[in-house]
Amino acid sequence: MGVLIDSNALIAAERGLLNVAAKVEGRKDDEFFISVVTASELLHGVWRAKDAKMRAQRAAFVEGILERFPVLPIELAVARTHAQLWAELEAKGSPIGAHDLWLAASCVALGHALITRNVREFKRVPGLRVEEW
Repeated sequence: MGVLIDSNALIAAERGLLNVAAKVEGRKDDEFFISVVTASELLHGVWRAKDAKMRAQRAAFVEGILERFPVLPIELAVARTHAQLWAELEAKGSPIGAHDLWLAASCVALGHALITRNVREFKRVPGLRVEEW
């Protein structure tokens, strides 16, 4: 099964709150990915660092993530699913964050599960399998 990892789980790992390697290691039948959106969020964190030392530490962590997990692009099928989910969630009055919507659309379109620490927001997305880490 394909599994997409949300940036909040990776940030928790960077802060020492989660051992991603241990979580992934026990799941030999799953293929783990990050989204291009997640890559951007993590890289944004590098550029927001308050000093050079913090920037270097974050950059090393992020580059390790980018080497470890394949990065999924946003393809047309994902864009179509994104547009549909966006319209449906807005019509229900329960939209989710713009970046989170791209992650959800990627998972729904590609049949992947989503690993996140933000279950509350993602549980509103129909057809999305969510796993909390």
